[in-house]
Amino acid sequence: MGRFICAAVIRLVFVAVGGASAGVATAETQSPPDRPNIVFIMADDLGYADLGCYGQEKIRTPNLDRMAAEGLRFTQAYCGTSVCAPSRCILMTGLHGGHSYIRANKATPPEGQEPIPAGTFTVARMLQQAGYRTACIGKWGLGGTGSSGAPEKQGFDHFFGYICQSKAHEYYPEYLWRNGQRVELDGRTYSHDLMADDALKWVRDNRDRPFFLYLPFTIPHSKLQVPDLGPYADEPWIPEAKAFAAMIARMDRDIGRLLDLLKELGLDTKTLVMFTSDNGSFGGRMRDFFKSGGELRGIKRSMYEGGLRVPMIARWPGHVPAGKVSDEPWAFYDFLPTCAEVAAARPPAGLKLDGISVLPALLGGRLPAREYLYWELHEPHSQQAARFGDIKAVRPGWNAPIEIYDLKADPGEQHNLAGVRPELVKKAEGLLKSARVDSTLWPIKLPRAATATASRPAGNRE
Repeated sequence: MGRFICAAVIRLVFVAVGGASAGVATAETQSPPDRPNIVFIMADDLGYADLGCYGQEKIRTPNLDRMAAEGLRFTQAYCGTSVCAPSRCILMTGLHGGHSYIRANKATPPEGQEPIPAGTFTVARMLQQAGYRTACIGKWGLGGTGSSGAPEKQGFDHFFGYICQSKAHEYYPEYLWRNGQRVELDGRTYSHDLMADDALKWVRDNRDRPFFLYLPFTIPHSKLQVPDLGPYADEPWIPEAKAFAAMIARMDRDIGRLLDLLKELGLDTKTLVMFTSDNGSFGGRMRDFFKSGGELRGIKRSMYEGGLRVPMIARWPGHVPAGKVSDEPWAFYDFLPTCAEVAAARPPAGLKLDGISVLPALLGGRLPAREYLYWELHEPHSQQAARFGDIKAVRPGWNAPIEIYDLKADPGEQHNLAGVRPELVKKAEGLLKSARVDSTLWPIKLPRAATATASRPAGNRE
């Protein structure tokens, strides 16, 4: 491990900050010869229990199950927040929802979402400055072409896919984007196949130097479209269920192709591969039929575990222990400081982040204690959640009473302890207040009466 990890271990502590773009500076460029490649694969709206290795009984995911058998499966990993754009911003910047620039989905015509500002320090920028080749292939959602948030302006050498998450609802698009240029398609080509092939080609082309490949696939986000139903064609299910299962199977197939390619190129033991989902299941009939959330309460756009807890698998032969399960809790904003330690990269001096390196957990150990984990979201209304130890506090609407759950005894969040544990409510009130700063872009939104139930399906807009 020593040759991979910086001798002076980078530990970025959990601190409060006054803004997402403060303190950005240029990191020193480095290029040690044998640091590991990093591949981060992210599904879209995949539920916690949609994979075989997480208990799924109807959908077969042999390659992701193999990845778990050859690596480490986390049972208490969390996304950035429970909807698309802010969760991705949190992943890229190492700032939780109380400090991140993007705190909800917001379209910016003619195409794209609210762009992250110029100069934002992203994990891609950090690794690029450390000598890595960087690519994002899939769905971006953090700024349209030509904006300050375009991927090529945020640390990526290569981008191919959907620049706008609204366009990504269509799997047979008229065009995709490659490095700021529109790539015309015939409207009959399945976009996921193009992106998977592009990822394999990019790995081949960049095999001789350290690389960071971010693969935010669009599967299984609706629409439920797939070229063929594969092994599910003859199942006695409704058509939507067959398509949903076939989409996940197709993604699983291509992840298997990627793992096989790494082995073919002799990069297997030199590459940390991680797989997760951007948030919880989008709900509806598919969630009910496949039990996508398992025992967890809530869906996408809620602050309950079913909206926030995600599958997380890590594989790095010879470093990440094989066939192990970890209950260490961590979240997307820990990814940037983890990459800093894994790649011996240097964030700018004075940059304040909310995350910590979870490399000790990746190597099969325990994480250092920290005060809390925090989530925030401002659609369809403003919500908060925090976890301290095994205790989870949920404020499902800004003026709603705080709910308290003991996740160790009650992972399904069925028993609100607020009425019998007032001291926990008081502690949660303090954390929910101190963990955040106000955003002018996303001011606090109060829930409408009679429609503010956080665990109720809110549609699947983005």
